[in-house]
Amino acid sequence: MLNTTPRPLDLLIAAPRGFCAGVDRAIHIVELAIEKYGAPVYVRHEIVHNKFVVDSLRAKGAVFVEELEEVPDGVPVVFSAHGVPKSVPAEASQRGLSYLDATCPLVSKVHRQAERLVDQGKHIVFVGHAGHPEVIGTFGQVPPGAMTLIETVEAAEAFAPADPTNLAFLTQTTLSVDDTADIVTVLTRRFPEIKAPRADDICYATSNRQAAVKAIAPQADFILVIGATNSSNSLRLVEVAEKCGTPARLIQRAADLDLSWLDGVKTLGITAGASAPELLVRELVDLLSTHFHTTEREVETTRETIAFKLPRGLETAAA
Repeated sequence: MLNTTPRPLDLLIAAPRGFCAGVDRAIHIVELAIEKYGAPVYVRHEIVHNKFVVDSLRAKGAVFVEELEEVPDGVPVVFSAHGVPKSVPAEASQRGLSYLDATCPLVSKVHRQAERLVDQGKHIVFVGHAGHPEVIGTFGQVPPGAMTLIETVEAAEAFAPADPTNLAFLTQTTLSVDDTADIVTVLTRRFPEIKAPRADDICYATSNRQAAVKAIAPQADFILVIGATNSSNSLRLVEVAEKCGTPARLIQRAADLDLSWLDGVKTLGITAGASAPELLVRELVDLLSTHFHTTEREVETTRETIAFKLPRGLETAAA
């Protein structure tokens, strides 16, 4: 008789994983806005970078648009967790639109730092990825020419500022901790007087999820990261795993899994980006259990207890 017993597969589940406080707050803002104002509630840009979340909110009455000009008069609009340039709320006010800002408070902190540094006459070196909504939003807080984007160590080496003695740096909140450290090392070596932020701009959730991947990578033969292809923090988790020497793949949800990736894999690591709900992790674990004899172990590197307040006007709706 053929042996039909599924082969064993050990699952190492990274913790922390999935939703961070900023994402949880942003989603809650859209849900409460729909509850308070009724559908439709317009959202400028994806509220967070996750198709499952966006589709779920769309089913409840959210309408997602890329630009404010697509929002009709007389309806509420929510700005995404990534932040927006100052011109966006200014245009909303000019049009008399009721708006709610779901920008992550940690991104807002970077915005305020940028404003203060420009007021001090500093030229800002911003470490981030071109085209990411958070970068666009942060550049939109200061006058044109006040910031220079640096994406790589090579760009940091080549950077030639007009006044090397009057610089400051800030970073996108969802970067690779190690890659950013390499870029900052170059900047501080080349420009010893460069002003650093008071605290690391890379958010606690990004750092914690990368640390959790580093904890499971040495024990895993392969790592699956649940997250969107346009999610910066999710893509960084794949990179972190691979830098640890463990092959990794990004999938949006269980249906994207190619079982051939797991040929010869005895221990599989699983994590999720900060915009991916726990439901998608459980969906993947359930799928794997239909093909393998799975055992599951969570590896927790730290426990997150941070929560952010809702905007004024929605706090009563949440009560």
